[in-house]
Amino acid sequence: MFDSMLGAVESGFLYAFMALGVYITFRILDFPDLTVDGSFTTGGAIAAVMITNGYEPFLSTLAALAGGMVAGMCTGLLHTKGKINGLLSGILMMIALHSINLRILGRPNVSLMGENSIFTTIDPLYVMPFVLILVKILMDLFLRTDLGLALRATGDNARMIRSFGVNTDNTKILGISLSNGLVALAGALVTQYSTFADSSMGIGMIVIGLASVIIGEAIFGSRTVFRATLAVVLGSIVYRIVVALALRVPWLDASDLKLITAIIVIIALVFPSIQRYMKQKNTARRRTAELAEQVLSSKRGGSAGAKAR
Repeated sequence: MFDSMLGAVESGFLYAFMALGVYITFRILDFPDLTVDGSFTTGGAIAAVMITNGYEPFLSTLAALAGGMVAGMCTGLLHTKGKINGLLSGILMMIALHSINLRILGRPNVSLMGENSIFTTIDPLYVMPFVLILVKILMDLFLRTDLGLALRATGDNARMIRSFGVNTDNTKILGISLSNGLVALAGALVTQYSTFADSSMGIGMIVIGLASVIIGEAIFGSRTVFRATLAVVLGSIVYRIVVALALRVPWLDASDLKLITAIIVIIALVFPSIQRYMKQKNTARRRTAELAEQVLSSKRGGSAGAKAR
């Protein structure tokens, strides 16, 4: 039990980079980017192929980050310059990346068994939290710069920020590139952690990223940028722990992972609505009780005045 929870926390740290990337497009840009399913595999494929060809793991990981940013840039260009719907541009890029990833890998999967990786000499449980905190702080600082504020404003009200002379096409391309760069980074780290890369390893990653974002915001809140990014990181860890606990249920198998993910996302989406409904109901009940008390008080006052006369 303890070992499975420890593994879930380690996975949560690695997938948190992807969750931060999904947060940029999903919350900041309000852009439905499905490129994630492809760019996650791209990061893993680039890292795996470079490591098996003798390149340094850190260099391979940086190359994976760059590859993800290029993939995101292509999606942004399709949407902004090609005038293709955002959802459709992400789907098109995801489909294209499936073939590109197979080209990079050269075969359906590549094993890293016996190869040096980042985690050969580094324990992810002790090192990755610090790396993740550093990336989170850098992201928070960037979102407070003029360019970062323009990026946030593009997602909130593109027409308004355009009236101030900001090129929203460039901010969208930048945001989508950063997002997919982080997703590819997560793919490279997960590949080195699991010691293999597979052409289908990115299927459903967008749902996992959204689950982490939604769970984190539902539990920890998102009033400020600092709190929102922290919630996303913690949401990724909570998601992995919930999945690990769910897989320990006797009648659930590892093949039910996608179903478990879908159920977790549904609960995370419905829970805030239920909370709002209960809050409104309690407020209405309290208001009704206050009005009833006021009516009774006025009646008592009228009765007392009548007796006095």
